Amino acid sequence: MKLLKTLSVALATLAGSASAQEAVTTPFDGSFDDATFAVENAIVNKGLVIDFVSHVGDMLNRTGGDVGSDEMIFDAADIFIFCSAVVSREVMEADPMNIAHCPYGIFVTDNDGEVMVGYRTYPDGPMQAVEDLLAEIVAEATPEQ
Repeated sequence: MKLLKTLSVALATLAGSASAQEAVTTPFDGSFDDATFAVENAIVNKGLVIDFVSHVGDMLNRTGGDVGSDEMIFDAADIFIFCSAVVSREVMEADPMNIAHCPYGIFVTDNDGEVMVGYRTYPDGPMQAVEDLLAEIVAEATPEQ
């Protein structure tokens, strides 16, 4: 539960939102590297371009001592950042302030060998189109999980 809360807060911050968000997670039966490869392929298979991969796990592990913590949060954690012109246009035509939720991200975490793939939730309404896209990508990356 602590892990889910940490992810929720981190992903809410990523979106620039002051309100807490929830995360949808799916276990991955395989290694962290296999999961990141599967997520990357699933994003690209949708015709999307990955703008950035944030190596959050590396950053947290590298800076823990600098901020006075020796707690290991993840063995590894990456967030794939991307956008969809089609879906973004749809949700922003419905409400231009949905720009606050772009770009979108799918994360992969490894915590003591438990690998998870997931994404944060969005407000009800037009942003459901984004959640549907993210759910499709995660489903492709985690078949039969």
